[in-house]
Amino acid sequence: MSRAMPKAHTFEVNVAWTGNTGEGTIDYASYERSHEISAEGKPAVPGSSDPAFRGDKSRYNPEELLVASLSTCHMLWYLHLCADAHVVVIAYADKAAGTLKLKEDGGGRFSEVILKPSVTIKKGCDPRLAEELHRRAHELCFIANSVNFAVRVEPTITVE
Repeated sequence: MSRAMPKAHTFEVNVAWTGNTGEGTIDYASYERSHEISAEGKPAVPGSSDPAFRGDKSRYNPEELLVASLSTCHMLWYLHLCADAHVVVIAYADKAAGTLKLKEDGGGRFSEVILKPSVTIKKGCDPRLAEELHRRAHELCFIANSVNFAVRVEPTITVE
C-alpha cells in the first residue's frame, strides 16, 4: 500500500537569544551572540555568531548550520537511493566546506559549498553506481534546491 505524501510540509523551530549580559543591546560590544535553537521534544542546539563577529567559538553559528544542512540533506537522500538500488553503504562521512564572501557594507553571501562525502560500500556492490547516485541525491536535495549559490559534490567511493 502506498500512502499519498502531503504536497507541503511546515518546519517550526524556536530561537531564543540568551546573550543579554544585563544591558541589552546598548552598544555592539555590550551583548553576547548566544542563543538556543530548539523544536518541540528535541534537545536545544547552542548557537552564536562566528568568532569573527564577536561570537562564541564553542557554539554553532548559522553559517556552519547552513553547510551542515546541505551535507545532511545530501547524505539522507544518498542513503535512501543506495538502499533502493541495493548499494550497501557501510560508512559515510562528509568534510563539507562553505565559502562566505563579505561585502564592504558588512553583508555578504555564500559563493559555494563543497561536499566531500567519503563512502564505503560493501564488497560486490557497483562503485560506479554508488558514485552516480550522488548526482541524483544532489538533484533531489531539498536544501540544495533552495539556495542561490553553487553546491558541488566531490565524492570518494571505497569498496570494503
